[in-house]
Amino acid sequence: MGDASSAATKSGVPIRISRVTKTFGEDGDKPFLALKEVDMDVRPGEFICVVGPSGCGKSTLMLMVAGLLSRSGGDIVVGDALVDKPITDVGIAFQDHLLLDFRNAIENVTLHADIRGLPRKQIEERARQLFDQLRLGHAMDKYPRQLSGGMRQRVSLIRTLVHDPSVILMDEPFGALDPATRLSMQDLLVGLWREQEATVFLVTHSIEEAVYLGDRVYVMSAGPGRLLKEVHVPPPDRPARVMQREKEFLDVVFELRDLVERLGPGKDQA
Repeated sequence: MGDASSAATKSGVPIRISRVTKTFGEDGDKPFLALKEVDMDVRPGEFICVVGPSGCGKSTLMLMVAGLLSRSGGDIVVGDALVDKPITDVGIAFQDHLLLDFRNAIENVTLHADIRGLPRKQIEERARQLFDQLRLGHAMDKYPRQLSGGMRQRVSLIRTLVHDPSVILMDEPFGALDPATRLSMQDLLVGLWREQEATVFLVTHSIEEAVYLGDRVYVMSAGPGRLLKEVHVPPPDRPARVMQREKEFLDVVFELRDLVERLGPGKDQA
């Protein structure tokens, strides 16, 4: 990690997903095929979003990229290393903020230092910088019960980014937020991504969110999940509340939404 008092200096790394398959219950009588020969090639520092109907395996794929779930077939390479165990240079965010009630905001963030054996002073300095950037400097000593939903999710985002990971994995990180707060969080994430230059892999049910945030959007089929479409989208160069009202943006959203709706559960044309 670079100097915690300055912007992050690490850049993102590539993610290569080659013919990846996942079967649950392989040793049982009724195995379930969740993913079927998925291929993705993510460039260093790229922001990609994965959408698809419920049950398509997009969250499963993200957990396999993190090394938190084993593959049944194929390869996943992050940087230059084959993923066969949990990777360390990664930040992960979920829809549930997962903050500990008995630790205040900054203690929840610096928990990384304790778990990962990172330099505590550097982590604290970086955490304070991020709290200020996300307009939460006044809330560092508050406990989760004293924070709004949007504030808790910002603390969770700080915890994800505090060690300046090369890869950021996100599963519906803003799904529980109200629409206005969600748009604000999307703008904050864009700014932080550009600062850190990390590779971002985000799973979402929101087509608008995917089209706004992503360099590319991957559309997956209903289970067993397969890659159906890859769409290049314009970079988020204007605030979400502005860009998401524009015709060019909405045309892409409607095209992808129609595709996902046609491929809802039980509608896969395998």
